Amino acid sequence: MRRHHSTTPRTTRTIRATRITRTTRPTRPIRPIRPFRLSRLTRALGALLLVAATGALTMGAAPAEPRRAAIPLDQVIPAPVSVESGGTPYRITSGTHIRVDDTPEVRQVGTYLAEILRPSTGYRLPLTTQGDGGIRLRLAKGPYGAEGYRLDSGAKGVTITAQEPAGLFHGVQTLRQLLPAAVEKKSVQPGPWLVAGGTIQDRPRYAYRGAMLDVARHFFTVEQVKRYIDQLALYKINKLHLHLSDDQGWRIAIDSWPRLATYGGSTQVGGGPGGYYTKDEYREIVRYAASRHLEVVPEIDMPGHTNAALASYAELNCDGVAPPLYTGTKVGFSSLCVNKEITYDFVDDVIREVAALTPGRYLHIGGDEAHSTSPEDYAAFMDRVQPVVARYGKTVIGWHQLTGANPAKGALAQYWGLDSTSEAEKAQVARAARNGTRLILSPADRVYLDMKYTKDTPLGLAWAGHVEVQRSYDWNPGSYLPDVPESAVLGVEAPLWTETLSTSAHLETMAFPRLPGAAELGWSPAATHDWDTYKVRLAAQAPRWDALGIAYYRSPQVPWPAA
Repeated sequence: MRRHHSTTPRTTRTIRATRITRTTRPTRPIRPIRPFRLSRLTRALGALLLVAATGALTMGAAPAEPRRAAIPLDQVIPAPVSVESGGTPYRITSGTHIRVDDTPEVRQVGTYLAEILRPSTGYRLPLTTQGDGGIRLRLAKGPYGAEGYRLDSGAKGVTITAQEPAGLFHGVQTLRQLLPAAVEKKSVQPGPWLVAGGTIQDRPRYAYRGAMLDVARHFFTVEQVKRYIDQLALYKINKLHLHLSDDQGWRIAIDSWPRLATYGGSTQVGGGPGGYYTKDEYREIVRYAASRHLEVVPEIDMPGHTNAALASYAELNCDGVAPPLYTGTKVGFSSLCVNKEITYDFVDDVIREVAALTPGRYLHIGGDEAHSTSPEDYAAFMDRVQPVVARYGKTVIGWHQLTGANPAKGALAQYWGLDSTSEAEKAQVARAARNGTRLILSPADRVYLDMKYTKDTPLGLAWAGHVEVQRSYDWNPGSYLPDVPESAVLGVEAPLWTETLSTSAHLETMAFPRLPGAAELGWSPAATHDWDTYKVRLAAQAPRWDALGIAYYRSPQVPWPAA
């Protein structure tokens, strides 16, 4: 303040000074705070207290459940045989229990379901054999077959009924897909967990619905194989075909020929360290697959694709000289020595030991691309080897070149040709089928999952062409091969060869989104087959794959939800 310009009376300054210095003069009474100021202050303090209280009440609380409609019953993959929608959805809550028959097999399915639901819902979901409502898993006689089921959902609960435990397990996969994708996560999610009301009746079209994993070109650990098994189970695949031997590696321990694994399994495509399964590790894969109702089909490829074996034991070679280990990707250059008796001692030992480890019905002996074996030697070799498989209690499976020899009674041939395969070769397969050899269909330009989607796909091969999602799905196994009766088709298998694949993410990128289509071809009635509706159901699987951490190719042919 510029005091020398002030016009304030001295008396005023004196009063102010007196007030400041508290002189003996009477103090001016304090004026009351105006009412409007008190009201404004009260409102401000109240608002602050309300905010603080609200924060205290909500701190750490679970997020509010979003408004979400139940997933329609007809949106699952594979498409069910019959769907009747209607009625009140069932809501899984903290009070839900899983009611099971008091048998080990049903309890196992119930435990599997609980282990999926508990992490994401945060609910206890105890297993019980008593009570009403909740989720019920029950065995009963009915028109279900070995793998079919019925799912009934309403306000009081969900009941899955089947004739066999495999049917209950497949019904559980349907229930998973009827719940929000967040159910697959490993931390508590907000829900709500609604299952649409209605009834599904379902059973497979084909008994054999397989997926093959090549662990020979690149080795995959037990845990990686288990991860793939879990992905297969979600789509009701029931066979895991393991390609255990090839030119680049031998992947199963054989006690009577130990160098097969220790030396023949010591590398892979590109020269990596390779690896092999001990017998206990192989048993663990078999056990885990069985817990997901998949049967393991081991393959020991012969007489071709055998360089790893030939490199391990010189005596298996016609000239007695072991070739070097091979880490490339060419095919057709190797062959067991068909005219040596030790070859059949070797085959007997290997089949005996692998069969003893494998409780399933089948043993695959390969037989493809034996370009270094004459047709006469090939037929003679197969005539000797097929009875060995039978002697150890297994049914022969061979690639479809087996039909050019003499397929044993009951043997299965796996067709891997193309649309462009010669008519003569297709006719040979058809003749065998009409004579009683049943077929597993794996056309390479349809369901070889290692084929590139487009020319720009960084992984995979293209010798069978580019296989986009629609092409992989849009064919009918029952009428695919000319002159083959539909009754001769046992099922469908989607092979995944691994010349260019070395990680789980690689496997998933090539398998998804094509694998679910192969699964639907094997399970669903032909009448449900329609690309336009299927691609919508397929797109709806993407959030589930995201929740499961599955890498997948976002094909432009599929109307994916916004990322």
